[in-house]
Amino acid sequence: LASTAMMIVFYFLPVHGLVRFVLYMIPYLTVGYDVLLKAGKGIWNRQPFDESLLMAVATVGAMALAVYEDGSYTEAIAVMLFYQVGEWFQSCAVGKSRRNISDLMDICPEFANVEQEDGTLTQVDPDEVEVGTVIAVRPGEKIPIDGICVDGNSSVDTAALTGESVPRTVRPGDEVISGCVNQSGLLRIRTTKEYEDSTVAKVLELIEDAGSRKSKSERFITKFARVYTPIVVYAALALAIGTPLIRMALGMKPIWGIWIYRALTFLVISCPCALVISIPLSFFAGIGAISRHGVLVKGSNFLEILSNTKTLVCDKTGTLTKGVFQVTEIHPAEVSEEELIHLAAEAERYSSHPIAESLRKADAEKAKAGREGADAGKTDASGSESTEIAWDDLKEIAGEGVEAVKDGTVTAVGNARLMKKIGADWKEPEEAGTVVYAARDGKFLGSIVISDVIKEHSRQAIRALKENGVSKVVMLTGDSKKTAERVASDLKVDEVYSELLPQQKVEKLEEIMNGRKDPEKEIVSFVGDGINDAPVLTRADIGIAMGAMGSDAAVEAADVVLMDDDPLKIATAIRVSRKCLRIVRENIVFAIGVKVVCLILGALGLAGMWAAVFADVGVMILCVLNSMRCLSIRPILLEDEPKDTEEMLSEEEKRAA
Repeated sequence: LASTAMMIVFYFLPVHGLVRFVLYMIPYLTVGYDVLLKAGKGIWNRQPFDESLLMAVATVGAMALAVYEDGSYTEAIAVMLFYQVGEWFQSCAVGKSRRNISDLMDICPEFANVEQEDGTLTQVDPDEVEVGTVIAVRPGEKIPIDGICVDGNSSVDTAALTGESVPRTVRPGDEVISGCVNQSGLLRIRTTKEYEDSTVAKVLELIEDAGSRKSKSERFITKFARVYTPIVVYAALALAIGTPLIRMALGMKPIWGIWIYRALTFLVISCPCALVISIPLSFFAGIGAISRHGVLVKGSNFLEILSNTKTLVCDKTGTLTKGVFQVTEIHPAEVSEEELIHLAAEAERYSSHPIAESLRKADAEKAKAGREGADAGKTDASGSESTEIAWDDLKEIAGEGVEAVKDGTVTAVGNARLMKKIGADWKEPEEAGTVVYAARDGKFLGSIVISDVIKEHSRQAIRALKENGVSKVVMLTGDSKKTAERVASDLKVDEVYSELLPQQKVEKLEEIMNGRKDPEKEIVSFVGDGINDAPVLTRADIGIAMGAMGSDAAVEAADVVLMDDDPLKIATAIRVSRKCLRIVRENIVFAIGVKVVCLILGALGLAGMWAAVFADVGVMILCVLNSMRCLSIRPILLEDEPKDTEEMLSEEEKRAA
C-alpha cells in the first residue's frame, strides 16, 4: 500500500533525471526488496533458477531501460507490485488451508491431571503418565491419553478428531480417546496406553509426515520447474542479444532497446509461479478439507492414487459391521448350555477379538442368572462352572481357534476348520452367523451361534462408492460362507470371499490386483481394522484403516485413516480426491496454455509488460483461487436408509407371497 501511494504521488511530480530515478527506487525497493534478497541468496547458493530471479532480472532490466530512455519507471514497479499481490493471495490461501490442519494440531494436550492419594490433582507432562494411572479430566480440558472411564458422566466433543459435531456421552466403562474435549462433568480415566501410543500422538505424527510425501503431479512440477526455468532464461538472453546480432549480421539496425524490452517481457511471462504454487496448494487444501471430516491422508501422493480407485476390497468385521457380537443361539450336544458357554469363554479368556468378548459376556450373564436363581431358592445350574478355569496350557491357532489343556484333557474351541483338524464329528447349525464349535478330546460338545450387527451407514456407503466412480466392491472375511453371503446380500456387495486366513486374504487381494488391465488407472484399495488386516493394508495400492477402534498395526500400515470408523467417510475421501485432482489438471492446462500463447506474443512484440503481468501474476491468482475450491468440498451427507421391500411387508403378506 505504501509503495502504491508513493508511486502515484511521484508520477505527478515534475522531476527528471537522477532525482526522479532515486524517488522511484524508494517504492520499488519497498515492495521488492525481499524478492531481490531471495534472488541474491539463490545465486550465492548456486540455485539461481527460480521465480525470484526471473522477477528480479525482469524488473531491474525494466528500471535500467527507463534510465536509459528516461522513460516510465511505473512498469517495473507495477510488475513487482502485482507479483507481491499474487504472493499475498497465495499466503492467504495457504493460511486458510493450514488452519484446517492446525485445528487438528490443537488437540495436543499440554498436561495430565494425576490424582494423588490425598485426592489432590497434580499437573504432569503426558509423557510421564504410566499405563494404568488414574487421571482426572475437568470440564473444558482435553483428554490427554487413551483410557477407560472409571468414574463420572459427561459429554465429550470429538469434532477435532472425527468431524462429528454431535457430542458423545461417556459413562463408567466406556473407552475414551485422547484429543477429545470434556464438556460437562468431571471424568476419571484409567489410562490404557502410554502417551506416545495414544490416538492424539498418532494423529499428530500422521499430520507431520503427510507433507513429506509428494504426489506424482507435484514431483512433475518440481522437475518441470528445474528444467523449464533455465531454458526460458537462456531463451530470453538469446532474444535480447542474439536477435540484434543477427540483425546486424544481415545489415539491419539492431534496435537493442526493443529486443531487451521483449526479452524482459518474455522473462516475466515465463515465470512458473502459477504451477509451482497452485498445485501443491491444491493438494494441501484437499488434505485440509478431508481432515475436517475426520479422514487423515498420510500424503498428497496417496490422495492422488485414491482418486483412481476402481475396486474397493473390504474386511467385514469392524469395517462393514459394528464388530459388536452377541450370542444368539446355543446348541449343546454332550454338556449343558451353561457348561458349553463357560468352557468357550474360559478358553478365549485372553483374546481381544469381539467374538471372544461376546462369549465372556454371555458366560457372565448365565452365571448371574444362575446366582439369581439360587437366591430365589432354585438350583444353580452353572454350579462351579462360573469360576475361572486354571488351564495348564492355552494355545491360540491362527485362523482356527484355541486349544486349552487341563489335567491332560484338551478342549478345542474354534471354527469348523479346527473341528475338522482334530477329527470331531461336528454338526453345523441352521442359523446364519458366526459359529463357534467346542470339543473335548476330539468329542463334539456343541455349537454357539454369534451374530454381528451391520453398521448404520454401510448400505449408504456402498451406494455412495458406486456413485463416486468405484466400479466393484469386494468383501473378504474369515467368517463362514453362510454368514458372509448374508451380509454381502444385505449390503449388495459385488463379490464375497469367506473362510479366509490372513495370508489367504493377501493372496485373494493379489489375485484381484493381477486381474486388472491398467494398474495405474484401476487402483485397488483395501479397508480393514484388525491386526490381521495389516498385511493386506500394506499390499493394497491404498490401505484404509478404521482409526478409532482399529488396531495400532492397522493404522500404522494404512495410507488413509478414518477417525470415527464410519464407512461412509471412504466415499467422502474418494470424492475429495477426485475433485482435487480435477482442479490440479485444470490449473496445469490453464497455466501452461496461457503462458505458451503469451510467450509467443511477447517474443513477437505483440504483448507488452502489462500482458506479462497478467500472464504471470493474473494466472497465478486465478489458479490459487481455483485451488481454494478444494476447501469447499462437502462430505456425503447421511440420508434415511430405504427399507427393503421385504421389510415393508406384513407377516400375512409375506406368507401370501
